[in-house]
Amino acid sequence: MLPTPARDASRKRVTVRTHCRSVPVSWDNARHCRRPHRRPGDPAIASHYSGPLLTLATADLLLAARDAGADTWAGSLDLERSRGDAALDTDTWIWRDLRYPYPPRLKDRTIYHWDGDAFAAVSRYSGSLIKLVPTEWGAPTFEIDGIKMLPTAKTSPFDDARRKVALIEPRGKIVLDTCGGLGYFAACCLDAGAARIDSFEKNADVLWLRTLNPWSPDPAASSAGGRLQLAHADISQAITQIGDASVDALLHDPPRFGIAGELYSQAFYDQLARVLRRGGRLFHYTGSPNTLTSGRDVPREVEKRLQKAGFSARLALDGVLATRR
Repeated sequence: MLPTPARDASRKRVTVRTHCRSVPVSWDNARHCRRPHRRPGDPAIASHYSGPLLTLATADLLLAARDAGADTWAGSLDLERSRGDAALDTDTWIWRDLRYPYPPRLKDRTIYHWDGDAFAAVSRYSGSLIKLVPTEWGAPTFEIDGIKMLPTAKTSPFDDARRKVALIEPRGKIVLDTCGGLGYFAACCLDAGAARIDSFEKNADVLWLRTLNPWSPDPAASSAGGRLQLAHADISQAITQIGDASVDALLHDPPRFGIAGELYSQAFYDQLARVLRRGGRLFHYTGSPNTLTSGRDVPREVEKRLQKAGFSARLALDGVLATRR
């Protein structure tokens, strides 16, 4: 059983280690000691959150264990990245030496983090609603205005990323990750022994999701060894500052064509060809859009444009695999 902080007989004051420091606090003033959240436009990328993440399913299990009179609950409070015990009291519970109140009824398809006041949904609205969404696989996906950004129907989005990364054989290579998203491509490159990953993400809210997602790689973590460089930048502009033939492999996972047409343009593919060394591989995610409803065969269009830019290209998985000629 985890250690229980000392408290007086009234149970109104407890000595807890908060995310800021260890001090005697009441639940009323604990809210003033919160983890800072950066907003869009802030220049630096925030450090990763280390508190619990709740879903409707995990919260129900936690409450059921308490209501059954259990002293502890065993499970995962970080989306299946690890498993451990939470110590249960009547009104509060402890995980990793920190004390939290039990949450109210949570919504389905939503992940919650502790923001210093309460368990808040991992979502933001800055022109679009961006939300971290749980999956049956542990590793979450994310949505923009209700549109799912990563495949989850048949496999974990992390395992899906691993298969795609394997196509470029990243071991020992310098990899350009054009549209970082939740960072699953970058994480798989790190696991596969890439020498360096230069990753770009345009959306500040997506970068914020990454700091709350334990499946997203932390560039500052010792396990990354300084190999992951994450920039808050638009790759369609930043690529002009990347040197000729300076990267060994490329991963390109843009939003759908209707949102980011510039990332499917001939001019951008010419830039990809310029920065990739001869013989280097590129995997370009396209998805499988319905040609009957859209009137377009985007994967074939991408294949032809990449060939025109100087690649040998073929359809592979749910995208295009190309090699710089």
